[in-house]
Amino acid sequence: MIKQFDIITIFPETIEPYAQASILGRAQKNKLIKIQAHQLRKWTSDKHHTVDDTPYGGGAGMVMKVEPFDRAVEKIRCKGCKGGKGKTRVILTSASGRPFTQKDARRLAKYDQLIFLCGRYEGVDARVEEKIADESFSVGEYVLTGGELPALIMTDAIARLIPGVLGSKESLETESYDSDFLEYPQYTKPEIYKKLKVPEVLLSGDHKKIAQWREQQMKCK
Repeated sequence: MIKQFDIITIFPETIEPYAQASILGRAQKNKLIKIQAHQLRKWTSDKHHTVDDTPYGGGAGMVMKVEPFDRAVEKIRCKGCKGGKGKTRVILTSASGRPFTQKDARRLAKYDQLIFLCGRYEGVDARVEEKIADESFSVGEYVLTGGELPALIMTDAIARLIPGVLGSKESLETESYDSDFLEYPQYTKPEIYKKLKVPEVLLSGDHKKIAQWREQQMKCK
């Protein structure tokens, strides 16, 4: 079954170039995953395709409306899932969300469809998080212009865990953040660059010593 990633945003053009490049692009060509950006304005009901309004209680900026997100999720849910009955998870990108981790990526990789809701402006009507999204995530303790980059970050982290997306299983076996340690330093040619040398042990051909060195170099999170 093709894993479906649906990203709902008012700027779908920001999603497509990255989704079509490199590993994600190849995985889509191989029909392992499908990444589709959806224009939120498509699910508005007024002639101006309004997706935001002033906040109740006053305050600066505009807040994204609940109705377009609700209609979009209702329409998109399980689109592309086999028989329309696959497992779906709806995720809101939010600065106030729980920090996204590798453990979350592994858990979410088991779903058939992931729907990402990308916020903008001063935020999103709280009812989106309360009633529409299954969970909300932040990708760091900083504020971004919108939720498109977090949606792409999470899509990338999750998609690479799907069997066949990466060319080698070994690439996943020593991933940073999959244990209590970060990955050891890596080197390649040339052996010496501007007087900076590759550690001798890596040139020794002694696999036991290399393994011991790498274990010693791994840093605690």
